[in-house]
Amino acid sequence: MSEIPKIKLEGSSEHKTKGDEQGAVVIPKIRPGESERGGGKVRLKRINIKWAKKLFKSKKFKIAGLVIAVVLVVLAFLSFQFFRIYKKSLAVKSSVESLVGAAKSQNLEEIKVELENTKTAVDRLHSTFRIVYWMRHAPLVGKYVDDADHGINAAKHGISLGETVIEIIEPYADIIGFSADKGDEASSGQETTQDRLDFIIATIPEVIPRADEVIEKVTEVRDEIKHINPDHYPEEFAGRKIREKIKQGVEMVDLGAELIENSKPLLEVSPSILGVDSEKIYLVIFQNDKELRPTGGFITAYSIAKVNKGKFEPVTSSDIYNLDNKYTPSIPASDPIVEYIKGPYLIDKNYRLRDMNWSPDFYESMKLFSEEIKSAGIDEIDGIIAVDTQLLVNILDVLGVVEVPGYGGYSTDIVEVCDCPQVVYELESFADLEGPIVWSENEPGKIVFAPPNYDNRKKIIGPMMNSILANAMGLTSDKVPALFEAIFKSVIEKHVLLYMFDDDVQRAVEVFGIAGRLDEYDGDYLLVNDANLGGRKSNLYVTQEVSQDIVVTRDGTVEKTLTITYKNPMRHDGWLNSVLPNYVRVYVPEGSELIDFQGVSEKEDPYTELGKTVFAGFFELRPLGVAKITIQYKLPFKADADYKLLIQKQPGADKPLHSIKIGKKEEEFYLRTDKELKFSL
Repeated sequence: MSEIPKIKLEGSSEHKTKGDEQGAVVIPKIRPGESERGGGKVRLKRINIKWAKKLFKSKKFKIAGLVIAVVLVVLAFLSFQFFRIYKKSLAVKSSVESLVGAAKSQNLEEIKVELENTKTAVDRLHSTFRIVYWMRHAPLVGKYVDDADHGINAAKHGISLGETVIEIIEPYADIIGFSADKGDEASSGQETTQDRLDFIIATIPEVIPRADEVIEKVTEVRDEIKHINPDHYPEEFAGRKIREKIKQGVEMVDLGAELIENSKPLLEVSPSILGVDSEKIYLVIFQNDKELRPTGGFITAYSIAKVNKGKFEPVTSSDIYNLDNKYTPSIPASDPIVEYIKGPYLIDKNYRLRDMNWSPDFYESMKLFSEEIKSAGIDEIDGIIAVDTQLLVNILDVLGVVEVPGYGGYSTDIVEVCDCPQVVYELESFADLEGPIVWSENEPGKIVFAPPNYDNRKKIIGPMMNSILANAMGLTSDKVPALFEAIFKSVIEKHVLLYMFDDDVQRAVEVFGIAGRLDEYDGDYLLVNDANLGGRKSNLYVTQEVSQDIVVTRDGTVEKTLTITYKNPMRHDGWLNSVLPNYVRVYVPEGSELIDFQGVSEKEDPYTELGKTVFAGFFELRPLGVAKITIQYKLPFKADADYKLLIQKQPGADKPLHSIKIGKKEEEFYLRTDKELKFSL
């Protein structure tokens, strides 16, 4: 019995002895919720809450809890602040919409009020935004916070710019179509265009000093906006186009800044151009854009006009063939002129005056033309102004019907027979002549042969110019802004070009972009230049589409596929519309390497001209026909992170449709004036 071990309950209060520890059997106390498996035995034990208490009291746990609490507080705080920013952004948006509405209503006083409201809204937004400004260094959201900061700063500079501009234009409010409190000498509703022009000329010296102030503020806006990269944003969010809107905003700021900066030199020389100090004499040449030539159209007629203190007055006008009859050709003509026009060039391969606008650079063409017309009796002029029929259409859209004594009325009403404005139809009828005027060698002043409509063609130019000028200068206040807008649009879209003999004036018109020059550019470049070499007036109907497929390889090499599609949707009529013999020249960066050239019946070897490489060829486009030209070439430089492209528009051309594809990015637009594009690769 002494060998039987004692049974002792766990947790007994009895004192253990050495013998007890050696011989006792411990029976576990089973408690609900405890278990342990192992060695074939099950053991349940009590939860050790001491460990949990120890964990809660540990320093690490307290730190972790504190961090979590701080994060939650910060997130709550930021959420609240971003909500405040959002609400204040909506207030800014509402103020801007009201400002835009005031601008559309053309009420200057209302614009002032809404501009002040917008200024207050932007200031409040900026104050709230400062609280989260530190997040510009945070990952993921940092760039958006930084963009928002630049956007707010740009808005503040823009408001300051708006205030300055309003101060400057207020005296001219009614001239540009804004209603305002009247108190200046240009305020009378009965005053004419000429009255307003006189007022503008008289106050130009007061405006010039403030140009620098405007330029400075515009530069501040652009410097902020240029930090915003539209490619960082999604194309769409919640069904709204985001990237495109931002890109349009950035481009608008760039374009506006460039226009304002480039206008100052022109503003400074405008008194000289307008004959304020001394009378100016200009040769005005009429280019028929329906018979497209390199600088805007076939030179069909000319006029000598004088400008004295802003008053424009035609002195004489005549037909270009009449001037050519007084000229002895002496300059060798370009090969395409000789080869495709034929006619008089079969006898004499030297240039006629009417074909001397062969260079796509208006300056280069007029440099030659102005020298050669001296031998035909035109000398002592201060410059050459080229205009085309689109200027006339834009002005008549404002004036309505203009009566020309002895010739009837002219308007922009569409004539069904040509599906074109009535004034274009009538002018093309007068311009419809073939061949030169032949004068008698034995009887001075006697015409042996003259094309149809020669007499009317010669006489209508002067009366029409006088009638249009009289109507334009006599406009009352309600139509004056529209007239200025029509002229400005015509100038910007290259339907008016200037070549000035004074070096300072010439530089100013070049900077403003109305000199028809080919620009130097440090990126990719494109100019498509067409010449109608005997295709009647087919350009009245022909449309052009230009697409560029740009491939940039990993090492930066750029290969391009340029496709130019010409369409003539009208039937042959034997008068306006006929087969178009078109000579096309494509100007690209100098050193570009031609890979393939398809779609032309004859093509030139690539050559260099005006600092550009030229791909040139000849093709014919028939009525109801389509012609497609494809040129593949490699650029002479490698692209880096940013890809820049300048596309220049041919003067006189209508708005061709352009499309560009580079990687996954695509753009499409109508080219109304020169356009610069930038892509992030």
